Amino acid sequence: MIRSLYITAKDLRTELRTKQVINSMLVFSLVVMVIFSLSLSDVLSDSSVIDRVAPGLLWIAFIFAGTLGITRLFASETENGCLEGLRLCPVESAAIYTGKAMSGMCLMLVVEIVTLPVFIVLFNYSIPSIPLMAIVILLGTAGFSVVGTLLSALTVNTRTREILLPVILLPLLLPVLIPAVLATAKILAGEGLFDVLTELRLMAVYDIVFFTLARLLFDHTMEG
Repeated sequence: MIRSLYITAKDLRTELRTKQVINSMLVFSLVVMVIFSLSLSDVLSDSSVIDRVAPGLLWIAFIFAGTLGITRLFASETENGCLEGLRLCPVESAAIYTGKAMSGMCLMLVVEIVTLPVFIVLFNYSIPSIPLMAIVILLGTAGFSVVGTLLSALTVNTRTREILLPVILLPLLLPVLIPAVLATAKILAGEGLFDVLTELRLMAVYDIVFFTLARLLFDHTMEG
């Protein structure tokens, strides 16, 4: 676990110096929010309409902004032979995968922390339970990161990775996106923890299963 944290810290330090990925993710997410707020300006006063579209809007912004970050997760390592250096490190492949997944998740959480208040302001909306919403976002982001990291490594050497990765990634995310959107809708409607337990369980199972599978498969991915 300590080795994974070193890899995460290395990635985050590199990103803090360049800010290329995080800036792109933030700009994309904020532009999506602004565009949706302008297109729905005529119905913003109708709370029933906002209640129906708000969960989808949030997760569209989160997922597509996250896809920008995941695409660059291993692409940056191909420069100057850094990917080969990672392979030669005396670290098990599972630790590399975990560190990369955590760094991708951290970047997504930063974007989500910034996007959520913007959504509240633009749509004149309130979130009844911030802690419960945070749990849903955390589980959904973890699911996105564990799958996206594996697929990012799998497609890193392909010429069309920017196109190929979303095509492969988004269908695999449906089992975690559907309960995430449903749970978000229930929370925004004022429902409590017991009302979203089913969705939380589904997301937690997804995260655990795919994290375990990805750690087992990542060694073969690195060898390829």
